[in-house]
Amino acid sequence: MFLQIPEVIERRMSQLEERDRLDRLDGTSHAQRLRQIPRDTGRFLAILAAGAPPGAWIEIGTSAGYSSMWLALAARERATSLTTFEILAAKAALATETFSLTGLSDVVTLVNGDFLDHVDQLGDVGFCFLDAEKDVYDKCYDAVVPKLVPGGLLVADNAISHEADLAPVIRKAQLDPRVDAVVVPIGKGELVCRRTKAAHDTRATI
Repeated sequence: MFLQIPEVIERRMSQLEERDRLDRLDGTSHAQRLRQIPRDTGRFLAILAAGAPPGAWIEIGTSAGYSSMWLALAARERATSLTTFEILAAKAALATETFSLTGLSDVVTLVNGDFLDHVDQLGDVGFCFLDAEKDVYDKCYDAVVPKLVPGGLLVADNAISHEADLAPVIRKAQLDPRVDAVVVPIGKGELVCRRTKAAHDTRATI
């Protein structure tokens, strides 16, 4: 995947990385900043997604589509697709531009709306990346985990950078018998949860 990233995707990634850097320097408001993942986290996500079991791929919190591009590389590798949810219209517009410029609209579907309003429409989930406002992490965790297939992954960003805010969710995941959970010290910290095959789970094994 990484040795054959199309030039248009590399160019858009670099543009968004520079915008993110400048936003942080000039004090752009919290709501308007892209607040996107670093490049090494993007590679980490793509590798995890590429090895995920069959099931829907979802992303909660699109921003301008930076992390979506990394996941789209894996989606192309796996001949699957990604559905990404962004609640802010301005960021959804930037993401739409990203997917159009990079030719990824065939593998990425953007939903401009609250993920929690759409969760009942989802089937089984093979991979989920969560990078939204921290006050919704707990609700998103509760919504996604029951939909994960055995071996399915939920990855939540900012597990180290926002450890104080996310401590209850991290603790919940570590004590949840439905998942194996670990915090990976890459980028801003990733909480990685893998759905186990619990004794009471009637799902088929992979």
